[in-house]
Amino acid sequence: MRLHRTLAAAGVLAAAACSDPARLLGPGGRDDARRPTRPARNPILFVHGWNSSGGIWGTMTSRFQKDGWKATELATFSYPTAQSNATTAALIGQKVDSILAATGATQVDVVTHSMGALSARYYLRNLGGDAKVDALVSLGGPNHGTNTAWFCGQTACVEMRPGSAFLTALNATDETWGAPRYGTWWTSCDQVINPATSTPLDGAANTQTACMQHSDLYADSRVYAQVRDFVAAAPSATLALALP
Repeated sequence: MRLHRTLAAAGVLAAAACSDPARLLGPGGRDDARRPTRPARNPILFVHGWNSSGGIWGTMTSRFQKDGWKATELATFSYPTAQSNATTAALIGQKVDSILAATGATQVDVVTHSMGALSARYYLRNLGGDAKVDALVSLGGPNHGTNTAWFCGQTACVEMRPGSAFLTALNATDETWGAPRYGTWWTSCDQVINPATSTPLDGAANTQTACMQHSDLYADSRVYAQVRDFVAAAPSATLALALP
């Protein structure tokens, strides 16, 4: 703000500030009162998997709130799971942009379960999401395909089959595309992802959990604690992610 503003103009600004302490005037006297304050932590977008919905995240979002995240920093949504993961990736992009605008954050963290990892990874790699996401979590993601997808003929299922054109392109050259931090959690007892070792990604922080079912990955308290610490960590942090 220029130092040689007239006293009259200065008086107007001072009066406005005193009349409403919450009101802020930006450069040129613009009213910045409606601009959201940048949050202390990244907001989180949760992406469910095939034949599921955003309702699965109730337990995990409740735990995040107990650990200090605001409800407005935790976003879930549901989408048609039969459609291509590329289509869902575009929806993720819309959600991310909406979250950033609403919260004032510069980046989000994305926590996914099962097939949600493929849509999120497509968003990061092909739709510019790598600049808007700090951390991507894959809980039981079929990152290298699952043989159970052969029992379904939907577009999304075809994409999840081992060796599919979609997965080949998604995993080409660099499985952890761009600057975001990637973390995966998988269990040898997974009854949906076959083989269970499909989830780990080259270049990610890969964690094998205790024996649990596919749906337990988003409900287990130990997995939650590790996911919480992973998304909350600074990018340069070294994480030791191992369950007893």
